[in-house]
This record gives sequence, structure tokens and C-alpha cells, in this order.
Amino acid sequence: MLVLVANLGSTSFKYRLFRMDENGGNDIAKGGYERVTDYAAVIEDALATLQRDGIIGSPDEIDAVGFKTVLGKDLSGCVIADQKVIDALEGFTAVAPAHNPPYAAGIRQFEKSLPKARLVALFETAFYQWISAASAHYAIPRAWRDIGIRRYGFHGASHKFIAERSAELCDRTDVAEIVRRLYLDGPQPVSGSALRVISCHLGGSSSVTGILNGVAIGTSMGFSPQSGLPQNNRVGDLDSGALPYAMRTLGISLDEAERQLTKESGLLGLSGVSNDIRDINAAAAQGNADAQLAIDALVHSIRHWIGAFNFELGGLDALVFTAGIGENGSDLRAAVCKNLEGFGILLDPDKNSACRASEAMISDDDSLVKIMVIPANEELVLAREVFRKLS
Repeated sequence: MLVLVANLGSTSFKYRLFRMDENGGNDIAKGGYERVTDYAAVIEDALATLQRDGIIGSPDEIDAVGFKTVLGKDLSGCVIADQKVIDALEGFTAVAPAHNPPYAAGIRQFEKSLPKARLVALFETAFYQWISAASAHYAIPRAWRDIGIRRYGFHGASHKFIAERSAELCDRTDVAEIVRRLYLDGPQPVSGSALRVISCHLGGSSSVTGILNGVAIGTSMGFSPQSGLPQNNRVGDLDSGALPYAMRTLGISLDEAERQLTKESGLLGLSGVSNDIRDINAAAAQGNADAQLAIDALVHSIRHWIGAFNFELGGLDALVFTAGIGENGSDLRAAVCKNLEGFGILLDPDKNSACRASEAMISDDDSLVKIMVIPANEELVLAREVFRKLS
């Protein structure tokens, strides 16, 4: 099966073409466009490029297109991308203005450009469909809940992959199979002991998720990708009282306050240097106190959520780091795991220092908890889910 994964941003379009079968899959082509103003034109150009380069004989050879949609109103899961998906995306445009309109436009265009292909949407919220009501709901008025304000969670494709791969590395093939079929069969009971995993997706956008027997029990992100850990330039968690106070005191409008919280906050706001952790690390190494504060605040928030889910899970079998910072940041991993021996979390300094963007077990041999680095590949995850859905 040829699966085209379409990644649509507010001004960008990137794609990867996978050849999938029962044993997995491999990407056979990729490309991208920046400063996009006409999605129809770049999608048609991408298909023409694949044909001109001899990757495909005709666009009709593409069996499916997968979309990593972010947030839909009253809709989640891995679903056929039809008008119902477009309506769900448009229903939450105000919550995800940079993501939902491009995906709605992309689905419409692929319906025209590839009329024979099947279109599948994998919502970033899909992995959190089964979290408890207590974990999902905020303490807000009923009217607010009725318009869809609740904790949804994001980075679902990444955390689901971690759930599957960590189960394999823990020799729990039963749990790995549950994860593989999760969007088809839903959560399933396990016959043996529980498998308790905490997944740390740390990158430009970050989140921590607690996973029990392959199923998410909760996550640090909430109603929007704005919440949880400090993001690259998004605020993360913030007391609701801070917003009206800042607006009145600084004399700024709601739109301006929102712009500052989404564009000038997070690691950028704390460090005053950059929204890139590499630049922040370099500045901290030269004695920049604000840059060091940004790093410390990120570590503090990661540890806060690990602690919360460790308690909720009743213990821990595996702690996993993934995504750009998680895979490459040995110093940050060491800071997160510091002084946690009492919880059975013991890092091996040499293994940790040697690990850069590769799968590795970095826990000490005496650690009760397995500490892992598992590289993220969200496009492959999406291609797998599309294949499973259509097979």
C-alpha cells in the first residue's frame, strides 16, 4: 500500500510517501514547500514531482493519504477524512487557528487531486479517548463544558508509538499488540502484571503522558497545545487570573495578550534569548541567568508531571524520552532524573552521555525503572495507523 503522509502548516506543506505492508514500511520519497499561499498548487506540484522522478507512474497509484490532524470539535480517533472531519476541524478553528484551516483545505484538495485514494485523519487527541472523566474535565461551569472545553491532550501519535515500542523493549508483546490495535479494538485487559510507562515528548512543543497497559491515563497538555510544559514560545500552564490582570495593568487587548502568550512566552519568554534549546543552553553556559532559568523551569515542569503520573500509576516500569530535546539532550535527561533513586529511577551517566538521537537503554543496571530513549517518527506512525485502519 502506498501511503502519502501530508503535513500541513499555516504556511508550509511537507509530505512523505511510504510503502506499507504487514511487516511495517519504509519511506520512499519526501519533499516540502515553505511560504505556501496556495495549497492546491503545491499539492499538484508534489504529485507531479513524484511522477516526474519516477517514484510513481501515476498519482492514481497512491492508495491513501494520511493527515495528522490536531483537534476536532466532537470528534477524535483514527477516522476516514470526510466532510464530518472537515466540519470538526472548522468547529475548533478558534482553538487551533494555525493547524485546523490548513488541514481542512488540504483534505478538500486531496479529494480533488486523488479521487481514488482513501483519506484518513489521525487526530492528535486520539490517544486520550479513554482517559477518565476526572482527568479530562476542568472545574468550570457546565456551560463551558457544554461548548467543548476540557482536557484533550496532544502529541498522541508520538506517545502511542512510545507505548508500543516501550512495551516491546520491556518484553511485553501482549501490551504491544494491544497498542497496535488500540484504535480498532479499544483498550483490552492484560493477563499479567500491569505495565506502567511515562512518556516524555520533549521538543519545540512538549508534553508528558502517563500510560497504563498501553493506554493513556492522562497528559500534561489540556484544552489546547498552549498548556502543560513551557513550550518553545508558548506559555504552558498559567493561572487563569493572570490574563485579566495583565490586560488591565498593561493596557493590552485580548488579541494582543493571546499573541504574547503564543509568540513571546515559553522558553523564549523566560530566556529572552531564543526559543531554541540549543541557543538557550549555549547562553546558560556563558552565565546568562535568564537562559538558565528557562532550562530549570522546563526541568521542573517535566519532573512535576512525572511525579504526578508516577503516583497515579502506582509506580513505574519505564521512563521514556523522545522528540528532539528528549533524544539529544543528555544534560536535560540527567537533570530530570537527578536524585530519583528513591523511586527506583537510576540513570547510567556514561550510557546517557553516549546517547544521541538513537534508541538506547540509559538506565543503570541496578535501576528498578528502565530509562529509555526512543526516537520519534510521527510520519511513520501515521502511515502505520492509516495502513491498519484501511486493512
